[in-house]
Amino acid sequence: MDNSLFSKLSILDILSYLNHSHVKRLSKANDFLKFMQLKKIMKSESLSTYYQPILDLESEQMIGYEALNRPPKSKQFPTTESFYDFIGHTNQVFHFEKLARNLAIKKFHSEVKKHPQQKNHLLFINIQPQVLVDSNYKSGETLELLQQHEISPNQVVFELTEKTAVTDFTMFERVLSNYRSQGFRIAIDDAGSGFNSLKTLVHLKPEFIKFDRTLIHNIHRNESQQQLIGLLVEFARKSNTKVLAEGIEKKEDLQFLKKSGVHLGQGYGLAMPSQQFQ
Repeated sequence: MDNSLFSKLSILDILSYLNHSHVKRLSKANDFLKFMQLKKIMKSESLSTYYQPILDLESEQMIGYEALNRPPKSKQFPTTESFYDFIGHTNQVFHFEKLARNLAIKKFHSEVKKHPQQKNHLLFINIQPQVLVDSNYKSGETLELLQQHEISPNQVVFELTEKTAVTDFTMFERVLSNYRSQGFRIAIDDAGSGFNSLKTLVHLKPEFIKFDRTLIHNIHRNESQQQLIGLLVEFARKSNTKVLAEGIEKKEDLQFLKKSGVHLGQGYGLAMPSQQFQ
């Protein structure tokens, strides 16, 4: 057993795992090691924050970044995907996302100091919907952090991921209304990937719609993908919403998206994620 996992852990971490294990009825032998590794990463804040540029496709100018927090590689979490998949099945989602959000904001501020010409760029922050309605979430906490780091709420876009689907839309609309009144904006991630994402678009009326990368890959030669993107672009136009294509890698796909009226884009074909501003 990896003794280094226990060097910074307390009895509270053990109790936290027992509660997590009881609630989820998990029995795999390596689940405990994964949980302890997660707690160690959170305690040491050993996440690497990368910023992937988001471009205006018409002007080809950068308008902001999406913050991507990546854990160190380990036996327990050989990939970033395995790490986030595990978190979603624990009782640590709220605490982890608070940490990730705070790190993204602090490091954004640090990079802006080096690149003051980018001080007004947007910052897209991934967040699971249930975190915004968690009883532990303190109203105004993020706003206070932004003020400390001289970032306007108008620059921050909460990018809602669908690890957990929204079910109570009436209640969630009230929550988002509160954030919008403070200046924050909302993006729906992975639009077009399922029925619930389409319901979310209709009910929550986001300022940004992000197309799932599976819709973008090879779109220049896939008629079904083109038709769906066309419908979503038309919906966005009538809703006064910006659309953003993720996962742009091929020049042919980029050209098609420009012609189709997609406003924004990101992907390896445009710019790679980096820990420093580009």
